[in-house]
Amino acid sequence: MLTKYIQAALHKAKYKILSDDDMFYREIPEFQSVWANADTLEACREELAEVLEE
Repeated sequence: MLTKYIQAALHKAKYKILSDDDMFYREIPEFQSVWANADTLEACREELAEVLEE
């Protein structure tokens, strides 16, 4: 059940490439302070999932 909730929330995530350092930034607008940034889109997604789980 928790996995389905996390997956649904991740589908709502918005991302962008930060122009200063070419890092990926991803956030879930419905959740305050739930964001991640990483060198690759997949790493950013994984980090965001971890933050959401916490």
